[in-house]
Amino acid sequence: MIASRSRRTKRPPTASEQLEELLGYPWPFPGRPPKHDLSTWTVIDDWPDPVPVTEAEIEVFERWFGDLFDKLFDPDIGSPDAGAEIDLENGTK
Repeated sequence: MIASRSRRTKRPPTASEQLEELLGYPWPFPGRPPKHDLSTWTVIDDWPDPVPVTEAEIEVFERWFGDLFDKLFDPDIGSPDAGAEIDLENGTK
């Protein structure tokens, strides 16, 4: 027996339809969305200088990004600058 056409084309409910059924009211809420006027936003940089970093945080970065750090910061053996010291304050060799 072949399924009826309406049964074959029935789509699953969207997330909004599922939320409406679950909550009992439509989602997102009806009406105009709030205005996001960026000119009224204030950005505050209240982090200490230098930003404190724990040993555990350093270990996580070294574990996840160690290969990348090695490629970025280890001198290339074939390069003429291999072994050259870098002045971190001035960014010069």
